[in-house]
Parts: sequence; structure tokens; C-alpha cells
Amino acid sequence: MKSKPTPFFSSSAFMFFWMLFVVVSSTQSLFSQQINPKILEFNQICAGGPHPTKPGEVFNEYQASFSISGFASDVTFKVELSDATGSFTTPISTTNLPPLTTTPPDSATDKTLVFGIPTNLVGSNAYRLRVTSSTGVSSTPFTIKGTVSTKSFSAYYKAYNDSFAINNNLPSVSFCIGGSVTLTIYNPTPSIPNSSPANYPQLQYNWYKDDALISGQTSSSLVVSTPGVYYAKLDYGLCSDDNFRSQGVTVTSSSGASAAIVSSAGNPFCSSLGNTTLSVTAGNSYVWKKDNTVIAGAITQNYQTSLPGVYTCDVDFGGCKSTGTIDLKVLTTNSTISGVDLDKVNNIVEGETINATITSNATAPSYQWFLEGVAIPGADKNFIDITAQGKYKGVVTQNTGCNISDEFPFEVSFKVNFNVPKIPNIVTPNGDGANDTWVIPDNYLAGTNTHIVILSSLGEIVFETDSYDNYNGWPQTAIEFNNFNPVYYYIITPTGGSAKKGSITLVK
Repeated sequence: MKSKPTPFFSSSAFMFFWMLFVVVSSTQSLFSQQINPKILEFNQICAGGPHPTKPGEVFNEYQASFSISGFASDVTFKVELSDATGSFTTPISTTNLPPLTTTPPDSATDKTLVFGIPTNLVGSNAYRLRVTSSTGVSSTPFTIKGTVSTKSFSAYYKAYNDSFAINNNLPSVSFCIGGSVTLTIYNPTPSIPNSSPANYPQLQYNWYKDDALISGQTSSSLVVSTPGVYYAKLDYGLCSDDNFRSQGVTVTSSSGASAAIVSSAGNPFCSSLGNTTLSVTAGNSYVWKKDNTVIAGAITQNYQTSLPGVYTCDVDFGGCKSTGTIDLKVLTTNSTISGVDLDKVNNIVEGETINATITSNATAPSYQWFLEGVAIPGADKNFIDITAQGKYKGVVTQNTGCNISDEFPFEVSFKVNFNVPKIPNIVTPNGDGANDTWVIPDNYLAGTNTHIVILSSLGEIVFETDSYDNYNGWPQTAIEFNNFNPVYYYIITPTGGSAKKGSITLVK
């Protein structure tokens, strides 16, 4: 009897080796994808000025050439900027532009991208550039023109390109000996449209005294306590232009009295008894302000008020000015509340009780608790046990001497088991009660020791916590929408696990 010949490979063995071949081939294909940057045609980016060949347009167009290998024909590429420190941890997107007349045609292996930088870019001398493919492959940073291996370069968007003024466009200012004066970028907008760099908060400045740079002063204002001639220049790094500067302001010091403000009813004062009179040291002229806002018509030595706040009075002593300040406060019951949080919603399980207690130093205080603006019958003690959700308020009143009261509003809500299966990438903070905040899976919440960071599109940290709470999630304050849906980026790092990264788009 003849035995049947045994095949060298069984069908199952054949399938195993075939699948192994496919996996290895795919892996080798991915690793064979390469992007090789060529030397840039520029050594710095100075965008935002007038276009040299297109009158009336703003210049913001640059080219980056590179060669590729191992990519399919449908793969796309984009140019990315590092952050202002040169890191690509949170890269900055650029804007794709159509080819220029000088742009070489693309081939299967050689590409050139035309791009523009963000108009709100924070200037820096440490930016770097790379190209990333739609398959997730990134190049090494580009080398800049005229160097062998330098990768970092200056990048600035010159949002304002003109001279400007400081000190309300006045040529001189004086301060009292021992005092100071603040020089500020003058902004006559909207009376004179587009008239000041102060309309662009991302811009930085260099301040000078007697033609010498003042180290470390880059903001839109400068506190001066020594005489001299001061001026400011727009700091566009290596893209700076000496024409983009302010006038010189001569600052002098003079001897004279120092202004001081006193309250006739004391400080703090009892507002229920009427106004208190604020009086400032006598001078030649007076300008009163409350919380840094000029009070219309308040130009005498005295000012009456029943409102708390920070009051100042600019006094001109004749060639010497001084500002008096008083942080005016009203008498309170000096009370506190415990057991509830006033700054966020207090979440309880339905059927659970939460206790709120007011502690007060008021004389013979009385108490009343409210729910949805209506007094709760019998709730006239300094504490209350709460089992229902709603908007509450506790009020403590002192009825002898100075009639004063303090209020403590807070909200109680039943917990909802969100039980979301995955990390969302869209939030609609429009106040409709649905998807107003970023709600994430339970395994990243408080108690899991998970570190969470949310960054703006500029790479700035806007939220960071190790105890994320879905019931009081991000965003916790209103976010302004400027004709576009802002995009943020999250990094979720569980203890002992790998970081998860993604984007969050806010939609109205």
C-alpha cells in the first residue's frame, strides 16, 4: 500500500507565511517614506509689511522645497512652524497658498510648498520649520539660507508698520520726587482708524532711555521713576525697522507735596448711612477716577460716594503731579459660608443631603435662606440641610448700628452619570445646557491621578489639572469667538500610561 506524499507546506502554514510577508512589506513601506528638506531660500520670516510687487497687498508668502520617496501619489504635505522656543510638541499650522510665478513645478520626487504664517504669531528668534505628510511622517527641521546647519530663525508678523505715539502724544511729563509716572502706548482708535500698535496685543516693544535700551521692558507701558528722554520701538527682532518708533518724551522730576486721600466716614464705611466724602491733598487741579476709569465732572478737591472701589485722584501741584489712592471698602458682617462652593455647581446624588452653614461676626444677626429667589419658610437659622436641586442664597443681616447684610449665592444640582465612551473633540459652549463643557471618560477623572493639559493654538496653557471634574469641566469662563471656531489641543497623561493627544474645536 502506497502512502500519499506529504506537501512541503500545509495550507495553514502557507497562510501564516503570506500574512507575515504582507505585514513586513507594509512596515517596510512605512519606514521607507522619507521627506528630505532642502535649504530654505530665506534666513528669516518678516511678514506683514507691504508686498514688494503687489501694491495694496500685505506680504506673507514663503516657499519651502523638499524631496520625497516612498509616498503614494495621493499623499499631501503641509508646512509647520515650531512654537516660539523651537519645539514641535505643539506645532503651529501655516496657511497653504497657491504657487508663485517663481515656484518650480512639482515632480514625483521634488515638491515645493507656498505658505503664509499666522497673522497673530508671537514673534521670536527661535522658530524652526518642517514638513509633515498626511500619513504622519515629518521631516527634520529645514536649514536656513546661507548656513551649513542652522535650523532656528526669526519669524515675525509685522501687524503694525508705522510710527506711533506714547504719553497721549505729548512731548513731556513730570512727576514728583520719590514718585513715578507711567508711559503708555497711545491709542486714538477709533477716532483715527488703525492708528496704534496697541490694537495688536501680541506685539512687543523695546523701551529706551537717553538712547540706551532698557533691559527686560517689552510691554505696552513703562513705569518711569528717573528723569530722561524716553521712547519705544516695535520689537520685530531682526525684522525691526527704526521708523516704527514713538516720539521722544522728556520726563522730569519736581519737588512738591504727595497726594493722599481720606474718607470722612472712615474706611471701611457704613454705606447704609449714606455717602462718605473723599478728600485729597490740596493742589491746582484734580482728576478723580474709580477703578481706573475717569469720573465725569469730578474735578474738585472732594468727591462724595456710597460705592466701594479703588479711587484715585491725579493732582497737579504746578509742574509736579502726584496721584492719591484709596481702596474704599464698605462695612460687612464679616461672614463666611461653609459646606458649599460658591464658585461652581455643588453636585449631589439624588436623595443625598448637603449642609450649608453661615458663620458671622455681625451683632445680633438674623438669617434667611432662599431657593430660586423665594424665601424658604422656616429657614431662618444660620444653617440649612439641602436635598433638592436649584439656585440657593443665604443672607445674614446686622440690624443694629450699621444696617448691613451679606449674601452667599450657590447652586445645587443632581449628579448625572455622563458615562461617555471616548474623548470628544467638539464642545458647544452656548449655554443651552448640552455639551457646554468638555466631558471625558470616567477613567481620566479626579481620583485616577491623570494629568490633563489644554493649550491654545499658540501653545499657551489655558487649563491644567490632576483632578478633572466633568461636572465643572472646561471651559470654565466665557471664550470669545472672533468670526471663527477656536481650536484647542489636549494632552491627557494617565499615571503609568502613554499620553493621549488631540484637538478640541469650540462651536457656537
